[in-house]
Amino acid sequence: IASLDVYHTALSAEGLNVENGLMGLQKDPDFKENPWIYIYYSPSGDEWVNRLSRIKYVEGELDMSSEQVILDVKTDREVCCHTGGSIAFGPDKLLYLSTGDNSTPFDEVGVPYANRGFAPLNDIPGKQNFDAARTSGNSNDLRGKVLRIKVNDDGTYDIPADNLFPEGTAKTRPEIYTMGHRNPYRISVDQKNGNLYWGDVGPDAQGDSLSTRGPRGYDEVNQATEAGNFGWPFFIADNQAYVNYNYQTGVSGLPFDPGQPVNNSRNNTGLNNLPMAMPAFIYYPYAASQDFPQIGTGGRNAMAGPVYYFDQFNGNEKLPAYFDGKLLIYDWMRGWMKAVSFFDDGSFNKMEPFADEVEINSLIDMELGPDGRLYLLEYGTGWFTQNSDSGLSYIKFNGGNRPPVIDHLIVDKDSGGLPLKINLEAQARDRENDPVSYIWDLGDGTINETEEAQIAHEYQQAGEYEVSVSVKDNLGAVAKSEVLKIVAGNSRPEVTIKQTGGNSMFYFAGSPISYEVEVNDPDSETPIDPSDIFVTVDYVSGLDKSQLSQGHKIISEAEQGKGLSQSLDCKVCHKEKEASIGPSYLEISKRYKDDPNAASYLQNKIIAGGGGVWGEVVMAAHPDLSQSETRMLAEYILSLARGEGIRKNSLPPAGAIIPEQKSPDAV
Repeated sequence: IASLDVYHTALSAEGLNVENGLMGLQKDPDFKENPWIYIYYSPSGDEWVNRLSRIKYVEGELDMSSEQVILDVKTDREVCCHTGGSIAFGPDKLLYLSTGDNSTPFDEVGVPYANRGFAPLNDIPGKQNFDAARTSGNSNDLRGKVLRIKVNDDGTYDIPADNLFPEGTAKTRPEIYTMGHRNPYRISVDQKNGNLYWGDVGPDAQGDSLSTRGPRGYDEVNQATEAGNFGWPFFIADNQAYVNYNYQTGVSGLPFDPGQPVNNSRNNTGLNNLPMAMPAFIYYPYAASQDFPQIGTGGRNAMAGPVYYFDQFNGNEKLPAYFDGKLLIYDWMRGWMKAVSFFDDGSFNKMEPFADEVEINSLIDMELGPDGRLYLLEYGTGWFTQNSDSGLSYIKFNGGNRPPVIDHLIVDKDSGGLPLKINLEAQARDRENDPVSYIWDLGDGTINETEEAQIAHEYQQAGEYEVSVSVKDNLGAVAKSEVLKIVAGNSRPEVTIKQTGGNSMFYFAGSPISYEVEVNDPDSETPIDPSDIFVTVDYVSGLDKSQLSQGHKIISEAEQGKGLSQSLDCKVCHKEKEASIGPSYLEISKRYKDDPNAASYLQNKIIAGGGGVWGEVVMAAHPDLSQSETRMLAEYILSLARGEGIRKNSLPPAGAIIPEQKSPDAV
């Protein structure tokens, strides 16, 4: 509907994405009566500002000639990051805009004293981009704040009476509602009581250094019932204080006082004595939180969604009354959504999973629609790329008939010569025990509906066919199975592994086992070329003979590690072969493939986190992963480079191996 000319890469480093561009989007609270759309963006050109404007939405497009510039926020463009940019309206139609601290979280290269993941407080002349006291802690600067204004009909604005600093107060900006924020990336306003909520993305220090620098990094979910100072860069979490650190000498001073915060930065243009600091509503580090154990562990990117009220929506698809008055929060990195309940005074009561069976791919925004559906904007699992798993989706409540559940779609043969006859079976159930029918899509244009859960089909032409089944109950609710691939015209090879010598019952260290691998092609009398056979051996712990006889699939640690990597927050920063905000697993594998200590190094890195090896972005710690899990992840990563020479790493089709027990804790 529109195309904007925006600044989005750092002036100091070619190609460095600085999180600018189009940062916020919101409709006018009276959008049904007027066509205004509000945007917060970084216009290109010589003027270093982020701009709040509104533009008329006319006949499916934004009329760029109608743009009204409401507010410009001064910004520095030499470095990355922290832009904020979320726009929300309160029940009184006041506009709220979040802004980030516009300070780099990275260490300056080649200096002895740097941020090291703590609060950036470097006020040495010329180092202003490493000083968040110039922005978030500055009462005379609009960055690191949530602003609140009343937009007038002509695009000008007025200042509400109860903002943080009364209009006309020296060395302050009256637009400020809350200050002391690092990156309040997503905000929301309670549509009944006007309370403000936001997620604040925290710094990266992995551990406390209380006497020299201050506390480790925390993300926050905050609540403001009135204007206030929320502490950054002098405090974090429950008002844990940073230390006044001298970046010229490396000498640590005293911790800041949350009751009487003082900003003595040389870059501060505002008040020296600031309002008292407010503690965070919810806060959590990379590691497990004793205060909020439901949060989990890993990477962090806190965001706040709406407070839901059952009586504000109509229709059968709105969320149920159980969630009435609850705040919905989410974390982009960890992939969860939570519902937060309050006591009568508005304080924190409890937190519980929300729609935890719904898989989300880096959720970046959340809004309630007029029908009570919850709309989700998913960024996808890769930074600064067009992700195939990004998208706009919604959650609706189904309080009536539920669709059937398909547990398995089973085929007796998924490849073979022509004609290929297959038998399919659907294992499905209906949760209300309604009668169901089966709609079979057999991939060759054949669609059959049956009352039975089995069907037979024959393919006469060679090809690859995608087969699925939909199960429908008598009220019309439908569930669809996964898709199976059937290859007609060519059978997969038949593989037999024989043990030809050695003990088959017990493990004896150093005792060889002889084996022979036989491979036959059912469709050909020509023997398989031995060079096309890849043989490997692995040790898998925790399996006994009964499990093997039941046909359980035994997978290598590398395969287990790959699956594990997709279930953790690793997938947000790393892809197998493509670059994201972190290096690809293949790049890591190539770097360490000849290092005999690579596996233990990677295991320690996964647990402890850290930065500086692949650039300035800090890797999250994962202290709760077991040694077994980190070993699987390391084995998966290191296997990728080995896979490039798969032929030379193969064992011969017949030979002997000496079994090795890889893990000391194996059964």
